[in-house]
Amino acid sequence: MRRSLVLLLTTLLAIGLLTPVAQAAGFTTTYRTIPGAGGTPIRAFVIEPTGRGSGPFPLLVLPSSWGVNNIEYVGAAAKFAYESGYVVVSYTSRGFYDSGGEIDVAGPDTVADVSRVIDWTIANAKGDAAKVGVAGISYGAGQALLAAAADPRIKAVASLSTWTDLARSLYPNQTVNSQAVEVLLAAGNLVGRPGPVLRQAEDAYRNGRFSEVVPISESRSAANKVAALNANRTAVMIGNAWNDGIFAPGQVTDLFAKLTGPKRLMLSPGDHATAELFGAAGLPNEIWDSVGRWFDKHVRGVDNGIDREDPVNLKPNNGGGWRTFPSWAAASAAQDTLYLTGPSWGTGSLSAAAATGWSNRIVAGWPTVADSGTILLSGALQGFLNIPTGVSTPLVDRNVAGVWSGPEYARATTVSGAPKLHVTVTPSAPTTTLFGYLYDVGSFGLGALVTHKPIALRDVTPGVARTLDFELEPVLWNVAAGHKLVLVVDTVDPRYGTESTLGSTVTFSSPAADPSWLRVPRG
Repeated sequence: MRRSLVLLLTTLLAIGLLTPVAQAAGFTTTYRTIPGAGGTPIRAFVIEPTGRGSGPFPLLVLPSSWGVNNIEYVGAAAKFAYESGYVVVSYTSRGFYDSGGEIDVAGPDTVADVSRVIDWTIANAKGDAAKVGVAGISYGAGQALLAAAADPRIKAVASLSTWTDLARSLYPNQTVNSQAVEVLLAAGNLVGRPGPVLRQAEDAYRNGRFSEVVPISESRSAANKVAALNANRTAVMIGNAWNDGIFAPGQVTDLFAKLTGPKRLMLSPGDHATAELFGAAGLPNEIWDSVGRWFDKHVRGVDNGIDREDPVNLKPNNGGGWRTFPSWAAASAAQDTLYLTGPSWGTGSLSAAAATGWSNRIVAGWPTVADSGTILLSGALQGFLNIPTGVSTPLVDRNVAGVWSGPEYARATTVSGAPKLHVTVTPSAPTTTLFGYLYDVGSFGLGALVTHKPIALRDVTPGVARTLDFELEPVLWNVAAGHKLVLVVDTVDPRYGTESTLGSTVTFSSPAADPSWLRVPRG
């Protein structure tokens, strides 16, 4: 009840409907203009605690998400100020809405804005220079990591629905995530002012030259700032969703494993920003509850025990409570290697025994009923209603997709980690896109998508066999007794840009010296 009242008061304060008398209840809210990098005006809500002395106060900076303004975090900011005495700045990222400048896609000026907001708050709002944290969702989350690598004053970050490798997120295995790119471009053009980098990136994308966008990723990716984060001993908390359609979890887990300072990982059901969305508004939310505990420990110095808990926290994507592990590697306690066998009536099998000497040819460029769903929608249905992206496996056309069916599990098991596919393929065209899907399939052939991943074969020699090794996205998924895993590989997916040549072929095989297999990690 008290938290709901705090949220209501914050909203009324933000739009100016309450008098200063009501503001004496624990915090004040003002709308300010803060000089960012180069003097660019950054528009912000500044929430300051009251009734706690004259300061200085621990400081939290919250940059807004892509296409969202500074109202995004005022509910959470009010809770931080009211309950724990933080001074909080929730601001609109440069290039969007009423903040000045142009969108530079988390470029140098946008990252420097975080430090300039810290400077201003220390000088003008009683922020404590020795107690600084930064948090954000999506675009704000990436800024938090990049700013922490550049500014050692930042003691802790909480990055939610973040990217750590921009190219890997939007161009996984050299395959354009078209739906994600379209959503980002639409938001940037609708409510923002694209700068030269974004305009050039859109031009390259529209004209089929997305590989030209990859070089800008390096300086904008925390994956390339690990040494600085570790040197600064930044306490890093990351929270993402298993089905994040914009920033998939594999790039996050790889960065997390390389961090040597205090760290915490929370992966849960949902799509981009859905798991933590309501917490930003100040409503009850387990992700934001952990964010509060993280900052209380690593910014305020409160001994609340979070540093003694297992750092890896995973919630199964298809239901169940949190499971904790001492490391990301520990989440995959065992692995099953299932060998791909030759097709029988169009369907191969996944077997514990190696099978070689077979081949299976499919026609490329045609869609099947197997696909990865729609970003933001499919993951949200999984996260909120436990409705998976489904498929009827008997209806997958074996002429245009490879299908391999595993044995039924005698007892329940858990896929925990990133499944890996090792397979020999022979394309008849120089460019082909493959999509691997792993399904949890029940007795009637109805499957729920467990995980997936694209891979592009580009500039290959037609008719020459090559071996592919690629990981599907990591997941925690409970497989019921009596169910089985089914692997599908086809050549078209509506989420991604496909480069498969209509009418060309792809031949799967398993040479005697190098059998094809699927490795399934188990918890």
